[in-house]
Amino acid sequence: MAERLVADVIVERLQAWGVDRIFGYSGDGINTVLGALRRSGSPEFVQARHEENAAFMAVGHAKYTGRPGVVLSTQGPGAVHLLNGLYDAKMDSVPVVAIIGQQSRSVLGSAYMQEIDLLNLTRDVASSFRQQVNSPEQLPLVLDRAFKAALADRAPAVVIIPHDVQQAPAPELEQEHGIVTSAPVWSPPNLVPADADLEAAAAVINDGERVAFLVGQGARGAWPQVRALAEKTGAGITTSLMGKPYVDESHPLAAGVMGHLGTSASGYVLGRCDTLVIIGSNDPWTEFYPPPGAARAVQIDVDAAAIGNRYPVEVAVTGDAAAALEGLLPLVSERSGWRSSVETAVQDWNQLAAERAATPANPVNPELAVRELGSRLPENAQVAVDVGSSVYWYARQLRLPAGVPAHLSSTLASMGCSIPYGLAAKLAAPDRPVVALSGDGAMQMAGLSELITVSRLWPRWADPRFVLMVLNNRELAEVTWEQREMEGDPRFDQSQALPDFSYAAYAELLGLQGIRVEDSAQIGAAWDAALDADRPVLIEVLSDPDIPLLPPFPAGRTKGQDMLDALEKEGPDTAHARELVETYLRQEEGLSST
Repeated sequence: MAERLVADVIVERLQAWGVDRIFGYSGDGINTVLGALRRSGSPEFVQARHEENAAFMAVGHAKYTGRPGVVLSTQGPGAVHLLNGLYDAKMDSVPVVAIIGQQSRSVLGSAYMQEIDLLNLTRDVASSFRQQVNSPEQLPLVLDRAFKAALADRAPAVVIIPHDVQQAPAPELEQEHGIVTSAPVWSPPNLVPADADLEAAAAVINDGERVAFLVGQGARGAWPQVRALAEKTGAGITTSLMGKPYVDESHPLAAGVMGHLGTSASGYVLGRCDTLVIIGSNDPWTEFYPPPGAARAVQIDVDAAAIGNRYPVEVAVTGDAAAALEGLLPLVSERSGWRSSVETAVQDWNQLAAERAATPANPVNPELAVRELGSRLPENAQVAVDVGSSVYWYARQLRLPAGVPAHLSSTLASMGCSIPYGLAAKLAAPDRPVVALSGDGAMQMAGLSELITVSRLWPRWADPRFVLMVLNNRELAEVTWEQREMEGDPRFDQSQALPDFSYAAYAELLGLQGIRVEDSAQIGAAWDAALDADRPVLIEVLSDPDIPLLPPFPAGRTKGQDMLDALEKEGPDTAHARELVETYLRQEEGLSST
């Protein structure tokens, strides 16, 4: 019988923590662990095309399942590549454990090949927990602490294991000085809010006439309580980008996503409320909150340190969102508040969203391309969204069926996340369809390579549907509009233009189905065909880069003029873009006057 190694103990400990798959890429620094995975047969090892994408897959796994994502990498360049995905986990508060190989202890400090100071490299991104295993006896407790820290702090944890430690015989832990034994168990705390805090929060809410909610991912599972409290007080319900999937946007009080990429209804609610209740959100778009002093505020969060970070709140309620809202319900007075005004703003936004999707474009309006998915999205689907202009159309035009998860790199906002996220979702639930939305910039940055992974894995999925829509406008459109809006600069062709590429043909080359959409009339049929296909499908939409990324009013009024001024500097070739900006401004001005 082969001798058990520390690498085998690593695999056994991962099994004890319930890890069913590990994302990564091979390298000599982790060959011993890979051998142990081969011998064991579980957890499953999922090979990405790049360590950054493997880390995104681990983040996606954590977001879709609620369980820790695990990523495995060699030392040196492999470890460096992990950082983007690990920062995604840190900034969006999800548990990820990174296991990183290292050169043997005997050569550390010699400037050996691929030797990097990994503890310093990961000092910031893994501030909750990072540790190098320097002896076989240390391994179990370090892995246990890494998982507990990742779960408790909702953050990445890093475990560094030198190659010679991986190869050492498995330790027999005896009870003696200098030996610590631990257990692979963890249970989430039950954070019950204090009665005094609930009473103080209720007093603030009862004093308000125009109550607004800002709902984030911390309100996951609390929609019944959010709805009940909003209906009792007549409150408008806005969400952060990460909170969007946890609110039923068909509700008449649901005003949609806030911020630069948000809705006119969210701008109305947050701009005119006199009372703000922040529920499980740490959204950084502070310029779209009520002006400081304009609204009294209450914040509910499981993380006491997060309360008051974005807005000067008056009352802090530390605890689970659902429990806090349940406690508040009998304490708040029932009233209509400004319900009719909020409902009118929501109806106006719905009308505006429909008008914008129907605005003629050259060749296809991307807002329409995303909007047409809404009525077709299967109720058991999972959605992944990339970073770029596609996020705007997702936030504004895609209404998610109740219970459909949707995730993206939100706070870090890193391009290239959609296919890794979608793969993680599909591997966790192969019987559910996945829909991913991406721009051509994100595809050229990372998506094309991971589409190879889709082509490799899909034949084993119970439901083969993995639908990716690529908005091909041959432009880094979000940055182009940011240059015009924020800098007052005209478009810089050398930095913004993308090489043309046939994404649908590339999908066909990989054995997938490709659909090319060159006319708005083809959108609906393309979605229908893709969602009925027997294999993954890439829908390539030739979309109009001149559709403006206009923020909601009142900011949109000023920013729209900034866009027009920058377009004027670009010259006569921007006539189409100027016309679209002016159309969007007129449409929203029409709402403002009603």
